[in-house]
Amino acid sequence: MAEIKNKGWTVVTAGLAINLALGVLYAWSIFKGALKASIEKGGPDAFQWDIASINDPYAVCCLAFAFAMILAGKCQDKIGPAKTALIGGLLVGSGFMLMAVSNSYMAWVVGFGLLAGSGFGFGYSAATPPALKWFSPSKTGLIAGIVVAGFGIAPVYIAPLASYLIGAFGIPKAMMYLGIGFTILVCGLSGFLVNPPKEFVPTEPTDLGPLAKLNASKPVVNASMSEMLRNYKFYVLWVTFFIGSGAGLMVIGSVAGLAKKSMGSMAFVAVAIMAIGNAGGRVVAGVLSDKIGRRATLFIMLSMQAVMMFIAMAVVNSGSAVLLVLLASFIGFNYGSNLCLFPSFAKDYWGTKNYGLNYGALFTAWGVGGFVMGKVSEMINAQPGGLGKSFMLAGLLLVCGAALTIFLAELKPVTEQEAEPSQWKEFWAEFMLGAKVFSGYEDARIRVPRQ
Repeated sequence: MAEIKNKGWTVVTAGLAINLALGVLYAWSIFKGALKASIEKGGPDAFQWDIASINDPYAVCCLAFAFAMILAGKCQDKIGPAKTALIGGLLVGSGFMLMAVSNSYMAWVVGFGLLAGSGFGFGYSAATPPALKWFSPSKTGLIAGIVVAGFGIAPVYIAPLASYLIGAFGIPKAMMYLGIGFTILVCGLSGFLVNPPKEFVPTEPTDLGPLAKLNASKPVVNASMSEMLRNYKFYVLWVTFFIGSGAGLMVIGSVAGLAKKSMGSMAFVAVAIMAIGNAGGRVVAGVLSDKIGRRATLFIMLSMQAVMMFIAMAVVNSGSAVLLVLLASFIGFNYGSNLCLFPSFAKDYWGTKNYGLNYGALFTAWGVGGFVMGKVSEMINAQPGGLGKSFMLAGLLLVCGAALTIFLAELKPVTEQEAEPSQWKEFWAEFMLGAKVFSGYEDARIRVPRQ
């Protein structure tokens, strides 16, 4: 049998580049500013929207992105990542074309919210799974971190590009150029997203640490979505993902507004540094989770994010640009870690066979978290001293999220002959284990499923 060529790094590079293009989602703040200016200026060609509804396309986009991940995950598992990413590119392009030909509120809700949002979900869903399948379990965190880093760092180039296009050509033509460019890029790169052959076995590094060796020795688990939904760990992960992403998205929007007040025309520096921190957090958290475990890394990241929220309560009143930039970088770093850790958790617990669908279901926490926490933040910020209260709420929720990680003990296979524990017994056993020794993964055990 001929030797199978390892295309792992080609797939990783293609996935990273696709996410760099799909990161146009984070250019919404630029679009929003242009829309607001058009509404306030008025005129026959101006956007005739209610100023209070200006953020609706973005809110709908986040929900469409999250829930499209379920359908996209199913497609990724059934028809492959290349076709799934191709669908994503076409959806994003059609959404931007609709925005280019109409400035009506509904056209933008459908174009950016439903079409582009669904396209982001299809493209994002297709990028990570094939990359993970080319590498050993000991590199799951690293590979996931590299691929999703593209989405995080995209604002560094997309924000100035979008600003230039809108300033030079106006909003309609800017949407057309962005739509054409990103459609060509995503569709062109989609062909490089390929799964390895069934007989392919990734090479295991020889210099593995204790935790990496434990991960490599675990049994292959390929749970269906129904099996995953019967596992309490799914709900623990969903709630912690909801908190981590929702708190991060809620505050990222606030920091962007604060930067404009304290830094004026230099506000883009804070936004760019936050984006770099966002991307860096995805890679660093991935590498760290391969070394010390997913649960320990998640606990550290959620705890650090909670501390940042409490510090932010003082920073918002200081007016210091330096402190604001530092705060933005750390918040972006910790928020980005969520987007690497949870896909790694999904692969560890439920395998790669139905990975797209399973992670798609888990990813709904990101969309719901951003939507709910964003709405709550808007309500709180409308009150006197509301911004500080938003940071306080986010900090308290993150403390709760960090505490929930006690139920996510690392797993170790046991023999086929041992009795299968009930979900409640497993839940209670891991609670007691986590309460005694937080890093006690060497004692945690699961049964190898019967074939």
